[in-house]
Amino acid sequence: MPVPDINEKDHRLNVEGLSIKKSLILSVDQLKKNFEETSVTTAIQCAGNRRSDMNKYKKVQGLMWEGTAMGNAKWTGVRLRDVLIKAGVDPNDKRIKHVHFEGADSDPEGSHYGGSIPFEKAMKSECIIAYKMNEEKIPRDHGHPLRLIAPGIVGARQVKYLKTIRLSEEESPAHWQQKDYKAFPSSVQIGDPLDWSSVPSINEYPIQSYICIPSPGDKVKRSEEEIEFVGYAWSGGGRGIIRVEISTDGGKTWRNSELQQAPEQDLVCYFF
Repeated sequence: MPVPDINEKDHRLNVEGLSIKKSLILSVDQLKKNFEETSVTTAIQCAGNRRSDMNKYKKVQGLMWEGTAMGNAKWTGVRLRDVLIKAGVDPNDKRIKHVHFEGADSDPEGSHYGGSIPFEKAMKSECIIAYKMNEEKIPRDHGHPLRLIAPGIVGARQVKYLKTIRLSEEESPAHWQQKDYKAFPSSVQIGDPLDWSSVPSINEYPIQSYICIPSPGDKVKRSEEEIEFVGYAWSGGGRGIIRVEISTDGGKTWRNSELQQAPEQDLVCYFF
């Protein structure tokens, strides 16, 4: 949807819903002054990353992303957990199942973008309401002035231009939670009637890997004795990667790769 032009001083974040004892309306300055600042470095990936690869095997809908619908950045803000507790939320309240997020961006009908994540995930210290990206104010395209950051969750749930947080027993009713970003079984064909309620919303990333070097279509001479492969492998939900194996003969034999991880960060993304 169109990127909203927001005046940071006028922007407000509303916190409401189930178990809230005191609804909050917070400015960006109040977030910065009243809560402890924290940072997290995390990779964010579109739920449709590598859709073009899938399309080679069976026609799929959506933007034909290759392996680059993802990025990594350092995000700085306040813990979502701290803000919810400030509003009187009991972290052990079993009634709360989901936390809804709504952005300031909207479609022509006036519907604001929205999504949700499980309450259990929201209460982890890694989930933050960010106001900085790589030590600077978040650029407009990436969610200025506030954005939810929930490591290990697909980018569609990490709502930009954040203006409302709402606790609930149910998932967000937003179109993008209920009728988008869902994966149907292979038996479903494009054009078939879709029973959206029959499949769960995509939440955590599945495990995957991608070879960046050599690039698809590159030619390698048989006379070369060694070939360097470089790529990434990662999994959602904070899970690590045990190993990456590469085959150069169609899967007859496999070789382990050397994994590298940024030593100063607890990332779920590995490079090989």
